[in-house]
Amino acid sequence: MKQTAKGVYRIQEFAKLAGVTVRALHHYDRLGLLKPSGRSDSGYRLYRDRDLARLEQIVVLKVLGLPLKQIGRLLKRESPLVETLRRQQTVLFEKRRQLDVAIDAIKQAEQSLLTSREPDWTLFTHIVREIEMQNNTEWSKKYYSPEAQAKVEERKHRWSPELQERVTKAWNTLLADIEAALGEDPTSPTAQALAARWRTLVEGFTGGDQEIQKGLNKMWADKENWPTQERERFTIKPEIQEFIVKAMKSAPRS
Repeated sequence: MKQTAKGVYRIQEFAKLAGVTVRALHHYDRLGLLKPSGRSDSGYRLYRDRDLARLEQIVVLKVLGLPLKQIGRLLKRESPLVETLRRQQTVLFEKRRQLDVAIDAIKQAEQSLLTSREPDWTLFTHIVREIEMQNNTEWSKKYYSPEAQAKVEERKHRWSPELQERVTKAWNTLLADIEAALGEDPTSPTAQALAARWRTLVEGFTGGDQEIQKGLNKMWADKENWPTQERERFTIKPEIQEFIVKAMKSAPRS
């Protein structure tokens, strides 16, 4: 494709110059991330050298793992770049930590096979659990904004196996208590006390952060589309859910 004028490019040539696909440029145009500088008389998209600088910003931020919507906010100066990069760094550090743990477990298993004829199946179980822990969180990330994802990753550092065990026990106890109280009026003191315990446990995960809460709400609303294993792990009887929702809705406004 010939250059129409000095510093002006049709889409195929601009894509080749920038090292991206024409399809990507169409996508960025639709999202408003990178609009062409103009159109030719025949309707072809035309790009200029200044568009290349903006495209380079998009590519760099995309490589850093930022979603396109977040990149759009950054380019419009709606989000502070330093704060966004700091949060993304936290997310990447956590991913690296998880990968390091899995790699160490694989190395130990490899060493075990070199020094023993029989594989250490306990060690292999540990590897599977480490990899599953990573996969178990990946599926849920789409429900959270980049800011909420970073905050969740930060909170993970304070979430020990012992704490998880206590929280799981607290949830199981609460669900049993709610089931025992299904005959109660949702506005009764008993029901309201159960609703308060529910809120406390939820806030133990969200830390009272509205961004995390918003993502959690979206995730639960889409439960039908969860991975099968996760749906089975977090099964709550419909009557329990209905009761606690009514109790929460009838709670006095603070």
